[in-house]
Amino acid sequence: MLRSIHSLLPSPNRRTLSILLLTSILCLLSYLLGLYIHSRPSAVVAIASAGPPSSDCPIIASPLLPPSLIFLPRHAAASSFPPLPSPLPDLSFCPSNFTDYCPCQDTTREHRFSMRSLFHRERHCPDPDERVRCRIPRPRGYRRTVPWPESRNYAWFANVPSKRLTESKKDQNWVRLEGDRLVFPGGGTSFPYGVKWYANEMAKLVPLKSGEVRTVLDIGCGVASFGGHLVDYNILTMSVAPRDVHEAQVQFALERGLPAMLGVLSTYRLPYPSRSFDMAHCARCLIKWAGHEGSYLMEIDRVLRPGGYWVLSGPPINWKNSYKGWGRTAQDLEEEQLAIESLAKRLCWKKTVEKGPIAVWRKPTNHVHCLKKSKILKSPPFCARTDPDAAWYERLKSCITLLPKVDTIDEIAGGTLAKWPKRLNAVPPRISSGTIRGVTSQTFNHDNQVWNHRISHYAAYISSIKGSRYRNIMDMNAGLGGFAAALSKYPVWVMNVVPTAKNNTLGVIYERGFIGTYMDWCEAFSTYPRTYDFIHADSVFSLYMDKCDIMDILLEMDRILRPEGAVIIRDHVDTIGKVKKEVDRLKWQSRIVHNEKGPFDAEKLLIVDNSDMPASSQGS
Repeated sequence: MLRSIHSLLPSPNRRTLSILLLTSILCLLSYLLGLYIHSRPSAVVAIASAGPPSSDCPIIASPLLPPSLIFLPRHAAASSFPPLPSPLPDLSFCPSNFTDYCPCQDTTREHRFSMRSLFHRERHCPDPDERVRCRIPRPRGYRRTVPWPESRNYAWFANVPSKRLTESKKDQNWVRLEGDRLVFPGGGTSFPYGVKWYANEMAKLVPLKSGEVRTVLDIGCGVASFGGHLVDYNILTMSVAPRDVHEAQVQFALERGLPAMLGVLSTYRLPYPSRSFDMAHCARCLIKWAGHEGSYLMEIDRVLRPGGYWVLSGPPINWKNSYKGWGRTAQDLEEEQLAIESLAKRLCWKKTVEKGPIAVWRKPTNHVHCLKKSKILKSPPFCARTDPDAAWYERLKSCITLLPKVDTIDEIAGGTLAKWPKRLNAVPPRISSGTIRGVTSQTFNHDNQVWNHRISHYAAYISSIKGSRYRNIMDMNAGLGGFAAALSKYPVWVMNVVPTAKNNTLGVIYERGFIGTYMDWCEAFSTYPRTYDFIHADSVFSLYMDKCDIMDILLEMDRILRPEGAVIIRDHVDTIGKVKKEVDRLKWQSRIVHNEKGPFDAEKLLIVDNSDMPASSQGS
């Protein structure tokens, strides 16, 4: 039966078979070619509103490239819809006296707040009806910042035109004005022989070279010369100082390419999680450590990791030899040092050494002995029912932050940290112990791979991200720190910001050997204008879409971004479309492109590169 049916079918000749085979091959090749073209990261040209591409950011264009990503109706039925509303006007520049405007540390508003315990120098952000809705202008004569590492030694005076420190600290060599340059010779109030000598002396007392110390908190940092010198030890320093009579010290630090923030020990916790820093340092910062019921030193205890070091130099240390030069009585200084010694002992710290102007204490690796001896030592109470990592407008408490429980006296509370640089990719203890909700070791390793891929894709649009042009980088929604980790091989540092509305992962970032802070992006960041070269915003606008105005966030980004800086906004295509309309009002040079997954992924990138923007568009 089958044989008879087969005999009825036509018998194709070789020519027919050849045509069918050739047709199939051509169809397959055509499909593969189209797939290749549409998946290339450089296969997107700038949208119509963008200006000419930067020479540092080449965009490859050819007749094979697909059309630009323009989200406007193109079909005939569009004429039946009501006309689109007229675009909002461009944002104008503020008056010239706003050049150094810091919304939440505004010196013109300080008088509204109590001066007790320096509360007036805490963050006090303006209410929505007080916010400035204009772009912050740059100073007259502003120049592109000096590239790293030269910037560690000098900067352009026109960029930070403040003479106060050059005059008031002239004899201490904080900073000098030489022609059109600010020169940083590495001096300081506590560095009579220079910061290099000071750091070398400290390296004899604290293991700065072994990789055990990676993250340092420098309170009362001056112009961050100490943190700048620790870079040579592969140490990352968070330099903190208030906006006080030492005008622009944090601004000087950031202009030098060194991590710094405006901040003060006053009423609220520092905006960092518990067990963050390997070392905390204070050189003549004139803080009454034993006063205020010991809350300031207890805050240092909170942010120090188990086994971390606290280094104090200047008054009252070495008071017997130095009290005459400090203008205080020997008795007064002796009483202050004894009070510090007593409080440190009640915190279960061990004083390891005092040599010359430097004294070093070490925090215990766990609280087994401390819990047993607390009554004998008359220690402050341990904090009860308080999240040790909560630090956004969280008031200081006069209690000891209890370390995680351990089973044996030799165990390190919270887990052992690897030495740097192994710490970079080792699974952080907070993840391996299951402390972070929804994050596992597998999640962590996958996140690292994803960000390595993304950084390679970003470089197709902003090639300078891997060069020496950008130094100060901010990640507005840092997650597990994968973005910073992918950039760690380049001469940059990243301020990793964890929004208060997200899962608290900032402790993980510190355990990896990076620095960062908490932040609510409906407010202004604690920094001066023009202090970051590059800003990365992953899903930030989706997170805050219903919490505050998009333009308020963009204006803050515009305030802290350097005039020739770059931005990458990563978000859902609908959100990107809304943000693009607001970005155009800022006259940023921007374009929408596909992410590394290609054209069929709903997440898009808004690339901003202002490197070729004319000076007239930057408020000169």
